[in-house]
Amino acid sequence: MRDDLLLNAAQIAIQYRQTVDEIPVVSTATRAELAAQLDQHLPETGEPPEAALRALVTGVERGLVNSANPRYFGFVMGGSTPVSIAADWLTSAWNQNAQVYLTSPAAALVEEVVAGWLLDLLGLPGDAGVGFVTGTQMAHFTALSVARNAVLARHGWDIDAEGLQGAPHINVVCGECCHATLHSAIRMMGLGTRNIRTVTADDEGRMRTDAFRQALAECSGPTIVCLQAGNVNTGSFDPFAELIPIAREKGAWAHVDGAFGLWAAASPRDRWLTAGVESADSWSTDAHKWLNVPYDSGMVIIRDANAHRALKTARCAYAGTESAVDRDGSQWVPENSRRARAFVLYAALRAFGRQGVAEIVEHCCDMARAFADRLASLPGAQVLNQVALNQVLCRFDPPVNADPSIFHTSVARRLQREGACWIGATQWRGQTALRISVSNGATSLADVETAVGCVERAVALERRAIGD
Repeated sequence: MRDDLLLNAAQIAIQYRQTVDEIPVVSTATRAELAAQLDQHLPETGEPPEAALRALVTGVERGLVNSANPRYFGFVMGGSTPVSIAADWLTSAWNQNAQVYLTSPAAALVEEVVAGWLLDLLGLPGDAGVGFVTGTQMAHFTALSVARNAVLARHGWDIDAEGLQGAPHINVVCGECCHATLHSAIRMMGLGTRNIRTVTADDEGRMRTDAFRQALAECSGPTIVCLQAGNVNTGSFDPFAELIPIAREKGAWAHVDGAFGLWAAASPRDRWLTAGVESADSWSTDAHKWLNVPYDSGMVIIRDANAHRALKTARCAYAGTESAVDRDGSQWVPENSRRARAFVLYAALRAFGRQGVAEIVEHCCDMARAFADRLASLPGAQVLNQVALNQVLCRFDPPVNADPSIFHTSVARRLQREGACWIGATQWRGQTALRISVSNGATSLADVETAVGCVERAVALERRAIGD
């Protein structure tokens, strides 16, 4: 192996990480410019490895979004820490297949250990099943597939033998502000979005208990309900302590989308937001958000570990004999061959400890509240949500002759072009607003103040451009 090539790659990565606070947050190249560098004919005979690596770096560097920058507030995307990056490099170097115990005993045992740590940290049942997937999208797909099979079995239908053809109708109940990944998972499961019963939410996006109760009263037969820990716009939480008992009375399966909000359970100060969430049947979350590890690192957690493992029972003859003791990672996720994602989590959790994880969550929430306070002091600004977590929605009085939607979208694009921070626009309750997500543990008060100054300047420039 060419050690100098690996050392060169490491040096490039280190140099990039050393400058994340300084280089623009936004991509600085157009699509045409990137294509001119990257979209070339496949070499017939191949190039020296050094040249291939150099071509990659030169081709992509101006097209990278600097999401590791502490002033990246666009999507709910955490940063990454030196220990998690180092562990990710080792995971690639070791190149372990976490499919079954036979392919990597180390990966299997680390998954087992990390699963226990996560359940303890998040206050979830200690005997629940845990699978390590790409992200919340696949976590939803896995959890809702298990839910589908379980609720059908309760009504006498064996989906493994019979499939979905002729199966009893399954009701799916979601809040009107649920995330699009739930709709995608429901489609991929073959249940169809037309079968979703949508429950009215309050001004913060929380499902209303009275509307939820009414929706379940109208359901007959197998039923799955999808709840939310951390609305992607407001950061709000459904009232689990009220909703899950109602679902239980109906015999429904309760799934929780906790992509980032479930991590609030790790904070002694903020875990009140998740009260009752431990009573659900399944949960989805991401470590590449608040744990600040590299992509892709999602987790699916299911209370009934036996039902979880029963989702995928087929086994290749060459994979060895199933053991009652040794963990086979592929039993808990849709994939067979996959990277050993839990190595990074093991290193990150050991480095942070329980207190460190809580500090990341609480710090990001504190920075979000500081963001909201400073934005609210600007002329014509209005913070639209109760900042209970890490999300901030802000709207400005638009010029009298401007379309409010176009105005806020233009402000966001102006911020992104400037490159000092990354803030996007979203739709909330029929209005376009700026959306700020604080998910990087490295974000400081100085970063917040810099970003607020950028917002103030962008709003003023946009007003001037319109002629207000």
